Amino acid sequence: MTVSVALLDYGSGNLHSANRALIRAGADVTVTADPEIALAADGLVVPGVGAFAACMAGLRSVRGERIIGKRLAGGRPVLGICVGMQILFERGVEFGVESEGCAEWPGTVDRLPAEVLPHMGWNTVRAPADTVLFAGMDADTRFYFVHSYAARTWGLPDNGTLAPAKLTWAEHGGPFLAAVENGPLCATQFHPEKSGDAGAQLLRNWIGSL
Repeated sequence: MTVSVALLDYGSGNLHSANRALIRAGADVTVTADPEIALAADGLVVPGVGAFAACMAGLRSVRGERIIGKRLAGGRPVLGICVGMQILFERGVEFGVESEGCAEWPGTVDRLPAEVLPHMGWNTVRAPADTVLFAGMDADTRFYFVHSYAARTWGLPDNGTLAPAKLTWAEHGGPFLAAVENGPLCATQFHPEKSGDAGAQLLRNWIGSL
């Protein structure tokens, strides 16, 4: 059976590349801002490119934050990519301006403490042993990043009832979250659609989990 994936169109993100990558990974993809389609699909992908505040404005314009919230309330999978990962946190701070995010996770997205920004190019990650997204990949596998901001801490406590989140880290001027697997909600700071064979494998892993 083909897995259906809705690629959320809210005016931000590399929709064409993401669409092609998801199709190649085996999904039946619909690029949409329609809430009914986005809620009904087996998986929802939330892309994002640019500034945190602008992405949140675009997301709210199609009530995307409600779509994400409703899916997660029903245990329905969501994958955020790049700024689509960042907006899942409580807030973002860019140029001293604080913007509210979707608040699915606690914490703040802020500027990387690196001498060279943006962090652009290929980098390795440190994934946990029980990861689903990075299953079957070597430790030296590289992924493609383009960003100056990231979540650098993880503030969601382990309440003892739900499985703890699986955190993947990378380094650029210090550690930052490269990916999170938290029940039905997953996200990557890098672009799997631009990460060649490694990104394709990650998308296949996610689609296979739906």
